[in-house]
Amino acid sequence: MIYTVTITNRARKAAAKMPRAEQERLTKLLANLRDFGPVRLDWPNYSKLGKNEHHCHLSYHWVACWRHEQETIEIEVYYAGSRENAPY
Repeated sequence: MIYTVTITNRARKAAAKMPRAEQERLTKLLANLRDFGPVRLDWPNYSKLGKNEHHCHLSYHWVACWRHEQETIEIEVYYAGSRENAPY
């Protein structure tokens, strides 16, 4: 199943400030989310943040957070940025 992945403007702007290597990892994560869905056990420090929210580390200092409503094929990445400022 192919999922529809969107990224909020806030997350997009924050991602633009990340180092190039982390931007590339975020791109790979978005492709994985699209192809395989919201549960990404193969990514470092992946965990569920709540019923519909997930997160993983792109590297030690950088994370991404996304939400997925059950029974839909839509995933929204709402945060990409430093671990210190993550909304969890």
